[in-house]
Amino acid sequence: MSAGGGNQMISVVPDELKFQFELEKQSFCDLKVVNNTEHHVAFKVKTTSPKKYFVRPNTGVIQAWDSCVIRVTLQAQREYPPDMQCKDKFLLQSTTVPPNTDVDDLPQDTFTKESGRALEECKLRVVYMTPGLAQGNSEDEALRSSMRGLDTNSNQAFQRLKDERDAAVRQTQQLQQELDILKRRRFRKGDPGFSFTFAIFVGLIGLMVGFLLNLSLSSPSTE
Repeated sequence: MSAGGGNQMISVVPDELKFQFELEKQSFCDLKVVNNTEHHVAFKVKTTSPKKYFVRPNTGVIQAWDSCVIRVTLQAQREYPPDMQCKDKFLLQSTTVPPNTDVDDLPQDTFTKESGRALEECKLRVVYMTPGLAQGNSEDEALRSSMRGLDTNSNQAFQRLKDERDAAVRQTQQLQQELDILKRRRFRKGDPGFSFTFAIFVGLIGLMVGFLLNLSLSSPSTE
């Protein structure tokens, strides 16, 4: 029976044991075992290579609808396996037990088929990962998150500059219209004093228009 699917007595997450493999260093993997029944369930963890792994707890009782975390530790190894492939297997056996059963009270034949109990078995394979691969996956995810953040910030900055440019264009157009009105008034008036006042005012308007046009041209294009 696999680790997932069906009306199983227990569920195991994840469905395989992944260890970051480094020479002369221990590595561990946690398994979450969930009791999917209204009964107490006893479990036992077995492996094809008991000398390589340290399992705690390797036997236990989970109350109804409760869960338990099992830590499997890979002992420090002195050499790499061929092609980093691991043939080790784990087997998690489970069966219902009477309420308030303590792990020390479990009969020796609890997890044998000869006991006549309904026994479920969940097989788990072992996967070794190199530190570079695990770090690479983490860095790739961090880079993708960073790029998403940069894209969001860039879009916000571009929209802000676009709004500022549009506002400057509107102000420039408004000033140009006011300048045209002043020019028409100038031609209608024959007072020499008005020409001097008009010249000063038009000069100020021209400076403002030039500044706004310069701001508009220096902003990024919307195309």
